[in-house]
Amino acid sequence: MLKPPSRPSKLIGMWKSVPNILTFMRLGLTLVFLAMLLHWPNVTTGPWFLDVAFVLFVIAGLTDVVDGHIARRWNATSKFGRMIDPLVDKILVCGAFICFALIGVPKLFNWGPVTLQIVHWAVAGILIVREVYVTILRQLAEARGINFAAVKLGKIKMFVQVFAIGTVLVKVAHVPAAWGHWFTLFVFALMVMVTVASGLQAAQRMRAARA
Repeated sequence: MLKPPSRPSKLIGMWKSVPNILTFMRLGLTLVFLAMLLHWPNVTTGPWFLDVAFVLFVIAGLTDVVDGHIARRWNATSKFGRMIDPLVDKILVCGAFICFALIGVPKLFNWGPVTLQIVHWAVAGILIVREVYVTILRQLAEARGINFAAVKLGKIKMFVQVFAIGTVLVKVAHVPAAWGHWFTLFVFALMVMVTVASGLQAAQRMRAARA
């Protein structure tokens, strides 16, 4: 006769489901955050709206940290988690920069609308191309049984991208001064360099795995 599972086993099983729950929670927060960004040009009552969006963005980022910690602590990593977690991160980051391009922020110096549009869409395009490319590589790797989990440079890339999003939100809401333009431009340049480097490293990892 089979014995019922012990209480510790039930507890471990419960904790192993938490990372995926947090990931779907982050997806919901991401969709609300992106909707707020698109609605922001219609808001005329001050910066509080972007402040709320910023708080949601921070909470979404914290869920990413927490679910990763729980997954490692309880050995709850899975193929599903390795696929869906980066996908939600991509929706958050790429979606934010697409929204920035659509609403025309951040404003930089006295650049005209055409120049700003080129910059905004170029930044969003670089991020999207990198994420689509790495997603395809990850799908191919997983199909061949190759572990293609995030590495250190990928985590740095994600941090810089998240920092850039926060920079835009704070600048638009609270920093109209000239130094805010320079700081934002520096962060964007750093983000693009790290994003491209991360994509090149992913390609090298795939080549090495095939060898």
